[in-house]
Amino acid sequence: MSKTVAFYTLGCKVNQYETEAMAELFARRGYRVVPFDSRADVYVVNTCTVTGTAAQKSRQAIRRAVRTNPEALVAVTGCYAQVAPQEIAAIPGVRVVLGTRGHGKIVELVEQAAATGVAVIAVEDIEKARTFEELPVVAARGRTRAFLKVQEGCREFCTFCIVPYARGPLRSRAPEKVLEEARALVGAGHRELVLTGTHLGLYGRDLPGGPDLAGLVARLLEIRGLVRLRLSSIEPLEVTPALLELMASSPVLCPHLHIPLQSGDDCTLARMGRRYKAAQYAAVIENIRRAVPEVGIYADVMVGFPGEDEEAFRRSYAFVASLGLAGLHVFKYSPRAGTPAAAFKEQVAPAVKQSRLETMLALDRTLRQRFAAQFLGRVVEVLVEQATRQGLATGYTPQYVRVAFQDGDAPVGEVVRVLAKKVENGIIKGTRHEKKDSYLQASNNGYNM
Repeated sequence: MSKTVAFYTLGCKVNQYETEAMAELFARRGYRVVPFDSRADVYVVNTCTVTGTAAQKSRQAIRRAVRTNPEALVAVTGCYAQVAPQEIAAIPGVRVVLGTRGHGKIVELVEQAAATGVAVIAVEDIEKARTFEELPVVAARGRTRAFLKVQEGCREFCTFCIVPYARGPLRSRAPEKVLEEARALVGAGHRELVLTGTHLGLYGRDLPGGPDLAGLVARLLEIRGLVRLRLSSIEPLEVTPALLELMASSPVLCPHLHIPLQSGDDCTLARMGRRYKAAQYAAVIENIRRAVPEVGIYADVMVGFPGEDEEAFRRSYAFVASLGLAGLHVFKYSPRAGTPAAAFKEQVAPAVKQSRLETMLALDRTLRQRFAAQFLGRVVEVLVEQATRQGLATGYTPQYVRVAFQDGDAPVGEVVRVLAKKVENGIIKGTRHEKKDSYLQASNNGYNM
């Protein structure tokens, strides 16, 4: 009987990609992947520590695995394990600690710990990393959307951020390796690929010949059978004219951007070490909309950064509200050990942070509802990701608006047309629309009147 392994992933799309690659490694060794709540022989927790809440959830997941099967071998990897390996190792039940590099040897480390009974800490000095770590090409991930990691590392050192310490220097993946995996994923039936990286916009800066993100995207768009290509988070000053030209002209590159803002107050941005002012960010958004009018733009917003008084928060809120975004990812500032902001004076009280979080989350709900409502009465293109036995199908538009509709025959993994009839909680509700429309097939906006 084969051994079983279960995974739990916290944090970003990079972590999700790495978990999928590790699952492939275990599968090749004969392990059977089971749900995390199942009783497994091995549990792998891929951690995040970008906020205090993420670190807490990581610890909870580790303890949950130990409770589910006290005899199992628990391995912990990811950013939390990278920056605090001894802290992770001290949690009862943890037998393997691996950081953000060396995922390719996780099966060997697990089997070594199992055979010897000795816990293993295998966290490398991430500052010495100079090359992109290739992980196995995963040909069949079992869903319509696949993540494709093309870059690693960040050198921005924003004062609040632990990521540069956890992920190390910039390392880009060779274009041919990216294309090889992309072709394998498309060949296995994936309709949408999402390019991911720690600092995606700087892809290629460290490679000979200076390839860039736009050049890589242009080559990916040539892959036969690729229905959608989507970018993950990209910094505002790295949205180039070449990228926008591709987005405006290609029916495959989704009109969807996630552009971190963090704050709409210039003083707060300066203390954060961000490299732009609010007016520059607004100009970027305006420029994007000129090139791609129906684009869906989402942003990260932090509340409660040290020194953010009530007036600064009001300025940030008003600025965010003025941008007409499609939605927000809102989170509270939490001190991360070793970052400059952790030592800043004027830390904001927890109750104040929570109040501001709730205020900004309410704005997020309003923005999502408003953006989705633009498509009412129109036919939108939906990549079907799930279909229940009760006939409820769900998926996303190119702009990353979620759509739900009743259709017992909805083909998972295919793009269908849905007439948008109403919006509830930012989700479009509609009915299947069978009319063939050549405009829709040629448009990257994903809808028609």
